Amino acid sequence: VTVEAGAYLKPYSVASESTVGPSAEVGPFSHLRPGSVMGPRSKIGNFVEMKKTTLGEEAKANHLAYLGDGVIGPRVNIGAGTIFCNYDGFQKHQTVLEEGCFIGSDSQLVAPIRVGVGAYVATGTTVTRDVPDDALAVGRAKQSNKEGYASRLKARLAAAAKAAKEAK
Repeated sequence: VTVEAGAYLKPYSVASESTVGPSAEVGPFSHLRPGSVMGPRSKIGNFVEMKKTTLGEEAKANHLAYLGDGVIGPRVNIGAGTIFCNYDGFQKHQTVLEEGCFIGSDSQLVAPIRVGVGAYVATGTTVTRDVPDDALAVGRAKQSNKEGYASRLKARLAAAAKAAKEAK
């Protein structure tokens, strides 16, 4: 592991065969797997795992993310719960996030994929196609509210749980 000047590794972080760039910040509870390279002033926070990924200058993933087989440009923001879906069961594929793009929380990026310069991925989106520069990607179903349904559903679930318990 190479740790450059001014870098800060917080407690309970693990790193192997990785580079932490100048003034970069790691952790706590982060995991840098082999091939991880953090650029100057970049940051990975709580429960972020990186593998074979380059994190550009001032890019950040503050918490709860998996960044595998990626190239992340400068000043990219990766929201909580973002997952790089890099393995199709046979091969590993690359995710490329271009300079200044924003990835909203709880997003999945299905590689191979490219998110362009300054693009924006909305929270909760599963990205399956490249996102052009300066585009907004939204990939989730519209919310539907079923009035009065919660109490009926809870009653059905409680009855099923009671029946299962009595059958034992």
